Amino acid sequence: MPTSTTTATLTEADILAALRDCYDPEVPCNIVDLGLVYNVAVEPDPDAPGAGIPGVPSRHRVQISLTLTSPGCPAHTQIIAQIQNRLAAFETVSRTHVDLVWQPAWTPQRISPEGRKRLGID
Repeated sequence: MPTSTTTATLTEADILAALRDCYDPEVPCNIVDLGLVYNVAVEPDPDAPGAGIPGVPSRHRVQISLTLTSPGCPAHTQIIAQIQNRLAAFETVSRTHVDLVWQPAWTPQRISPEGRKRLGID
């Protein structure tokens, strides 16, 4: 997790690492290795409280494009809440927005090699 210095830069890799703690409650695999996270955008938030004040860490807005294993997945609110709660632990995240997207449609081919091992696929 980034430190609380003004030189800390939050990266997509930091966000993806954190999102590995979030799970689809119906599948024993995290949402990153399951291939549900399509995009992560991290940008400075000039409107965050304390922005521009010397000694106050820079804060970031995080935008995540996420799909689900099926459009009717009842766990979508739980997964989004997990994401928002997990990223709230970052002092440098001012806000998180999750967009549910359906194109391209999720398929099992999106599961990472690590996810395949955990699920006993292949």
